[in-house]
Order: sequence, then structure tokens, then C-alpha cells
Amino acid sequence: MCKTFIVDDEEDMRVLLRATIDTENRGLHVVAEADSGAGAIALAPDLEFDVIVLDHKMPGMSGLDTAARFLETEPDLPIVLYSAFLDDVVAGEADRIGIRRCIRKGDLRALVEALREACPA
Repeated sequence: MCKTFIVDDEEDMRVLLRATIDTENRGLHVVAEADSGAGAIALAPDLEFDVIVLDHKMPGMSGLDTAARFLETEPDLPIVLYSAFLDDVVAGEADRIGIRRCIRKGDLRALVEALREACPA
């Protein structure tokens, strides 16, 4: 079972992602959600998860900032940046800090594929 942690400031997006991931239900499961980077970092020690789906543009800490904090202590943690605000600068920075994949919001098929690739066998 691939345990997924969703971090997005928009409740509607978290609901859509949870429904998509849980409906896919072939080894994918959402274990938790957070509405901010700071909230994700605070919640993470109490969770068991395999991969993070992370929005980039959020109040407070950006997705890149949040990912960098997680990757400081867990450099092999699979993180998928799922954002409407992807450009070459964001993608380059994501690659530099160790984010596994960047996917533009709306491409749910690519997101599910990325989660399957990111999860341990």
C-alpha cells in the first residue's frame, strides 16, 4: 500500500486529490492532508507515509521551501510537486533540491503514474 500525504492550501483540491487517489485504489491510499507547509511539517512526525503530493503556491512556506525542509532529514523521500505554477525556474529548483517529479495541476493521470513510480515495491 502506497501511503500518500497531500499538502495543498485549497480544500477543493485536497478533496479532488483524495478522491482520485483513493478511487484508483490499486495500492494507493491517502493517509493524511495538510493545508500548509508548516502544517505538514508539524503533522509529519505523527504519520507514516511513503510519498508527498505537494502544492507549490501556498501562504507562508512555498512547496519548494516545504520540500527542502523534508528532504533535509529524509533525502530519499519521494515528493511530487503538483502545481498550476510550474515554469523552468520552479522545475529547476525542484530538481536541485531533490523533488522526484513536477506535474501541472489538472493532469491527474500523470499524478497517479508518478505516485506509482515513487512508491516502494
